[in-house]
Amino acid sequence: MKSGYSYVKETFEKHEKGFQTPHWQRGIAYRKGTSIQRIERPTKIHRARTLGYKAKQGYIIVRARIRKGGMHKVRPKRGRKPRAMGVKKYTTGKNLQWISEERVQRKFPNMQVLNSYKVYSDGRSWYYEVILVDPQHPVIKSDPKINWICESQHKKRVTRGLTSAGKRARGLNKKGWGSEKTRPSIGANKGRGK
Repeated sequence: MKSGYSYVKETFEKHEKGFQTPHWQRGIAYRKGTSIQRIERPTKIHRARTLGYKAKQGYIIVRARIRKGGMHKVRPKRGRKPRAMGVKKYTTGKNLQWISEERVQRKFPNMQVLNSYKVYSDGRSWYYEVILVDPQHPVIKSDPKINWICESQHKKRVTRGLTSAGKRARGLNKKGWGSEKTRPSIGANKGRGK
């Protein structure tokens, strides 16, 4: 027996991406909106539910837009040493999904980021929907499945890389041989084993 959300996922992923489809119309609406915008309900209900979203008080969904690409800069016109050009090989050390979660956290400082997922992309931007939880809400405090987020050690968890996107950027999805220096963090292991 498949769940109802399995069928929702299938129908959502089968839609055409051609001219004047719902996917096409959604992209137009996203581009007209602001970079961080609260929305009424998740676009991908099956994905949001997988990541812990519930349609109850204390949960909100926010859509975040972030530009694509790396941090390459315009090459200087005048003389530089090649190492002082500052053009290539500059990275944030984070993935863009994590950065978008942090931006949403700054916009909603009383909420905690639970997780996020990709909803759309075009030639210029990525669009993510971020699930936020209010740790002060009585409904959240009384729910045994989510009230762990009310504890003090989970404050600003996204800025410490504790969401799924943050853990992926920190290399914590890899286990075993070759990942010895990723735990507890790369900074904590700096200089170890020389």
